[in-house]
Amino acid sequence: MSDKPDVPILPAATILMLRDDPFDVLMVKRHHQIDFAAGALVFPGGKTHAGDDDPRWEERCLGWGGALPHKRPLRIAAIREAYEEAGILLARHRDGAPFRGDERATAARDDIGRDRRPFIDLIVELDLYLDLEALSVFARWITPPISPRRFDTWFYVAKAPDEQLAVCDGSETVDAEWIAPVEALRLGEIGERTVIFPTRMNLKLLAEATSAEDAVTRARARELVTVEPQVGERNGERVLILPPNAGYGVVEEPLSRVM
Repeated sequence: MSDKPDVPILPAATILMLRDDPFDVLMVKRHHQIDFAAGALVFPGGKTHAGDDDPRWEERCLGWGGALPHKRPLRIAAIREAYEEAGILLARHRDGAPFRGDERATAARDDIGRDRRPFIDLIVELDLYLDLEALSVFARWITPPISPRRFDTWFYVAKAPDEQLAVCDGSETVDAEWIAPVEALRLGEIGERTVIFPTRMNLKLLAEATSAEDAVTRARARELVTVEPQVGERNGERVLILPPNAGYGVVEEPLSRVM
């Protein structure tokens, strides 16, 4: 029997923000001093916070009744993280018009990102409603037991709102860019970008789509199979194995390539 304590699995959410002409996804480069995926090109995302479960969100979210209670904080977290890390806020005004940006939202990013101010307070001040309906489930990954840190991460896909610019926060992220999924994969393959294994697999899945609308349609039609990679051995080499029915095909990734 192992005396090694179980590593807690933390809930997390990330968002694949898409736009067309050309078909790109928003990605951010993690700060090199961040303790997880340092320097990597990733989708905006992170752990859920206590504030994501604030009861006041019921009055400030579109699609509240369409999401299961335990899924609402995940969707709120995905929207919050995209705002904190890339400056894009998926929200609407009282009349249903999409939020196009506001100096107050820009000025509040640092305070909210550093937990000096609740996200809900900003949304109330701006008289906005988070657009939970804009998110579609893309994938769910649970970090394998061999990892020193474990996350139960929900990946969401959404069309980016018009007239909002993506700008990195300068602390957790040092760059924000719109990039074609196939180009992100190419840059990772030749070593010009660091692309960690889950990101690479989901970029490949995303690259099967031809547009933002096609990606959302595919995500909604695809059966959700939770991915918790298992460690196996092939030809004397340890590999991570993905469920064959999860949409990624047959994947047996050498541990030496998992970053």
